Amino acid sequence: MSPILVRPVREQLEHDRVIRALQAKLKRKFEVAVNAGNEATVPVKVGKTVVYPDLVLTSPRKKGVIGGVVEVETAESINHLEAMAQWAHFARSKAPFSLYVPAGSVDMARRLCAGQQIVVDEIWTYFAVGTQLRFTLAYRAPSARSVSNGTRAPSASARRPAPAARAGAKKASRPKTTGKAKAAAKTKPKPKAAGRTTKGKAARKPSKPARSRKR
Repeated sequence: MSPILVRPVREQLEHDRVIRALQAKLKRKFEVAVNAGNEATVPVKVGKTVVYPDLVLTSPRKKGVIGGVVEVETAESINHLEAMAQWAHFARSKAPFSLYVPAGSVDMARRLCAGQQIVVDEIWTYFAVGTQLRFTLAYRAPSARSVSNGTRAPSASARRPAPAARAGAKKASRPKTTGKAKAAAKTKPKPKAAGRTTKGKAARKPSKPARSRKR
């Protein structure tokens, strides 16, 4: 299935530039195949449909296993028709689906995905700084699959330790009192209270001499 949108020349050049930059970035971890422009060399089969994402990532350790599909969009191609014709199929693939959009287009992309029930694992933005392109992660689904290994990241409840585990951790953090320390604490003499004799009775104050009466 080929894209339904014919981009203006300027946007097509920008689109291909982003693809080449991502290819150079992602090739550190993957074998990256590109379907740029009118190229349709690396297909991905989703059910009975054959699609051609902009980038197809395969693991160098597992030949033939797709580790991710990447689609790059420009301002003109973020619309309802493109989402249904492209994103919906990429989201149904077994590999993680990452969407790259221009900076400032994240909200529109998320609305399209939500409206069409398209599950995208990650949405990235790109923007130019001089001659360099910068990529920023703008959205990651709660159950997003990691592009590095194709598995879904644990949810917040899965990452939170169980109550029993937290209680065990608290007990482990408290210093244990050994038997010798307990015995020493019992045999340690208690300080004497001020104003008391050794027998525990209160010390009596000396009585004042009786005053003599004048005759």
